[in-house]
Amino acid sequence: MADGRDAAEGSNAIASTRRRRRIWLKRKEKWLVVLGVVLHAVYMLSIFDIYFKSPIVHGMDPVTPRFSAPAKRLVLLVADGLRADKFFESDSDGNFRAPFLRSVMREKGRWGVSHARPPTESRPGHVAIIAGFYEDPSAVTKGWKANPVEFDSVFNRSRHTFSYGSPDIVPIFCAALPHSTWNSYPHEFEDFATDASFLDEWSFDQFQSLLNRSKEDQKLKELLLQDNLVVFLHLLGCDSNGHAHRPFSSIYLNNVAVVDSIAERVYNLLEDYYKDNRTAYVFTADHGMQDKGSHGDGHPSNTDTPLVVWGAGVKHPKPVSNHSDCSFRFVYDHMHDAPTPKEWGLHGIERVDVNQADIAPLMSTLLGLPGPVNSVGSLPLDYIDMTKEDEAEAVVANSRQILNQFLRKSQTKEANSLYFKPFKPLADYSSLLDQIEDLISNRDYEAARKLSEDLRDLALKGLHYFQTYDWLMLMTVIILGYIGWMTYILLHVLQSYTSLAGYMFRKEQADHWTDNTRKVQLCGCLFLGLLSIVLFMERSPPLYHAYTSMTVFLWTKIFSEYRFIKALWKDLYGRRINYFVKILASGAFSVFILEFLVNSFTERKLYTWCFLVSGVMSFLYLLKSIPWRSGIPIFVCAACWFLSVFTLMPAEIPDNNRLVIWSGVMIIMIGVAARLLDLRTEGKYWLSICNHDKKKPKFPMLFQLQALLVGLSSMMVSISTSHRTEKQELLAVHQIINWSIAGFSMVLPLFSAIGLLSRLTSIFLGFAPTFLLLSIGYEAVFYGALALVLISWILVENTLIYSSKVKRLSSSFSDMEDNVILDGRYLQLSDVRIPLIFMVLFNVAFFGTGNFASIASFEISSVYRFITVFSPFLMAALLIFKLFIPFLLVICVFSAITKLNRLPRLACYFLVILFSDVMTMHFFFLVRNTGSWMEIGNSISHFGIMSAQVVFVLLLFALTNIYTKDINIGSVDCSSRKAM
Repeated sequence: MADGRDAAEGSNAIASTRRRRRIWLKRKEKWLVVLGVVLHAVYMLSIFDIYFKSPIVHGMDPVTPRFSAPAKRLVLLVADGLRADKFFESDSDGNFRAPFLRSVMREKGRWGVSHARPPTESRPGHVAIIAGFYEDPSAVTKGWKANPVEFDSVFNRSRHTFSYGSPDIVPIFCAALPHSTWNSYPHEFEDFATDASFLDEWSFDQFQSLLNRSKEDQKLKELLLQDNLVVFLHLLGCDSNGHAHRPFSSIYLNNVAVVDSIAERVYNLLEDYYKDNRTAYVFTADHGMQDKGSHGDGHPSNTDTPLVVWGAGVKHPKPVSNHSDCSFRFVYDHMHDAPTPKEWGLHGIERVDVNQADIAPLMSTLLGLPGPVNSVGSLPLDYIDMTKEDEAEAVVANSRQILNQFLRKSQTKEANSLYFKPFKPLADYSSLLDQIEDLISNRDYEAARKLSEDLRDLALKGLHYFQTYDWLMLMTVIILGYIGWMTYILLHVLQSYTSLAGYMFRKEQADHWTDNTRKVQLCGCLFLGLLSIVLFMERSPPLYHAYTSMTVFLWTKIFSEYRFIKALWKDLYGRRINYFVKILASGAFSVFILEFLVNSFTERKLYTWCFLVSGVMSFLYLLKSIPWRSGIPIFVCAACWFLSVFTLMPAEIPDNNRLVIWSGVMIIMIGVAARLLDLRTEGKYWLSICNHDKKKPKFPMLFQLQALLVGLSSMMVSISTSHRTEKQELLAVHQIINWSIAGFSMVLPLFSAIGLLSRLTSIFLGFAPTFLLLSIGYEAVFYGALALVLISWILVENTLIYSSKVKRLSSSFSDMEDNVILDGRYLQLSDVRIPLIFMVLFNVAFFGTGNFASIASFEISSVYRFITVFSPFLMAALLIFKLFIPFLLVICVFSAITKLNRLPRLACYFLVILFSDVMTMHFFFLVRNTGSWMEIGNSISHFGIMSAQVVFVLLLFALTNIYTKDINIGSVDCSSRKAM
């Protein structure tokens, strides 16, 4: 009896210990997940500190120009979303779309292409034009906020500004400006179902009525007769029509003619009103538009915009010369002398290209105003008609204004640095200024101008130098942080989800462990305190403290585990060579897959080869493992080959509503096949994935209801699209039906049977109606193809389980006294394939229907069956949800496969994060701030996507858990245990 009592007490102690370890593990995992989200959010911001720091500095005095103003007033016309080629080229009949502005280019003024930089969105574009500097890429998050002016601009320096246009743009510059008169139309006017050219007419009508009122309002007339006035008309029509109908549509191209007509009417109106030839006119665009109706990245169709300048103080057209401008261009080195296309018909007239920020100093010079104090634009002299003396003075003012920014940044950095490294080329800037003044006094204006331009270029290089001053320190901290995070995650997985921890630490004493851990933690705290004091003395931004704190914290936690690392090394040292070969082979294979995924971000076609090869290899493996008569080997190969087609298709999805409708039929057919397989199959290869519960289901007609909703959504695709196209409106009835179908269908999978195949089929059909309603072309077929490959993955895993079940069961039930994993088994080296396959499929869901690493890849017309009135946040939410639907399918299948293999899902999640961070580090080194804007924009996007992946994968895991937590795996192990 005593022996029995002792045995019972021993088993209770073991159970109690195991229970405590499980509670500890659960807490630690929650803490790790929170740490991972915070760490990636903070480190993702690091690229803006390293590569794209905000250029705004305060405390500079404006530079008063020492020349007379060529113009008394200036008109700025910005055609939002007007791309250069559609403006300059002729139509199919040989007629040019902008006859008035074309006559200006030929007879009255100068022209060129203004080169924008990403993000090619409305706010950053207008800031560059009006304030003369480029906001950092994070400014796109402010794109639709009517927040007060945070910087100096041409409008601030004017005597008075009159502004009319979009409620998303005009208030940004005028809402907090006391010397402004402005108005904007309601947001409801921005309806993508209509022809938006009436918005441009609204802006013109507002300005025309202002001039008409001045005939009766004496105060207004006196104001209009003063100098240093700015008139800004924001013309949104091209942008709205480009989004809704594409930039090659007749509606967009007709809008170009409308914009040209408004420019002509404004010109005639003002020339008749003033009759003094003292008005300057600037016509340009904030960004272009890609063929698919989107913008945001650095594609030339987004960055190339027209620029036409004429009126007071502007040079007349000039025959083509060998003009070339190869000077330094702030932080990038574009050459702006690309040959002019023949289709533009402008070969005989000199083209003067500028950076978008150069327009601000151009406008300031024409009005004789101080340039915006934060401007980095270089004055384009080829546009301005001035005397040699005034030209030199204008360039001196432009150079001094940029030099003042450099000096302010230099002073700030020197005051806050313990060890300051100055920018040596400008160490003696004052002597350069004295030389320039001497040359002007001696009337050597040409030499003074050239020396001023050299000084300006040096100042711009100096600004870049201080923008990147902390690069080395920040990059070192961030890289060490990523390595520390990956190491800590790996240690956690080895300790918590493998048999190593229990094997190596059965005889370790916890008190000794705790003492050593406290010593390491104390050292870490002291080191962090020292770093914090240094950063505090240098007045570093709060994020610098966050970066260093994260990195030191992680390495402190790693060194706290030094006993485990030491024991792990001893254990590995005692293993046979075969064990090392397996580890090295698995590591090499993992690195190969991850590098393949990195390269797939720029070359989608790699996935085609991946799935062609995977199809053949799966076919050969399955043919050896199970009889070919089961049909599984052929099905898996065919599914992989079918999916391989999509990454050969164009990233710009062409409209094809008929294809979307037939995709609905295909989705129903896949659902029916899966349903029949689930109910009718009795083969031994299907036992664990099919539903063999003889009980009557709670909702026997659920499958039929889901198939009906898929069919109904296909029908609504046809009805709502054709009505919107013909009548230029989205009926409220269609809108309600579409929203109802989308919402109702996604709830139904929760009521389906809990067999693996039953529940996954229901999830597939549940999200199909929403995806179809958000589809415009072949991506609807992709949804079905992806589902077939996911079914193939389940079948392959099921075959692996069947073919090696005895071996797996023996590992599952061994060492149970050390197993703290609830309802699962320890990880094995071969299980690494599951997170790797998941990452491949996850990225295929990302890139299968386009290059989603680019901002401009989001097809806004996808949301027109739900909403057409411009609502940026709701539209963005719908687009992101469409992007997430394939992810949801992949994660649901991933969760089901972890259940099928009896693996802890969080362990697999941590391995996914580990592999994702290997890719993140690679992309961190690939981020660029020089070269073409296409490369710069994509490099930021790639890093941002991988950094964000830890967050949204976690969110999707939580969301899909609602659907997958009840999945019940059929018993395939009973007979296997008997065999054992």
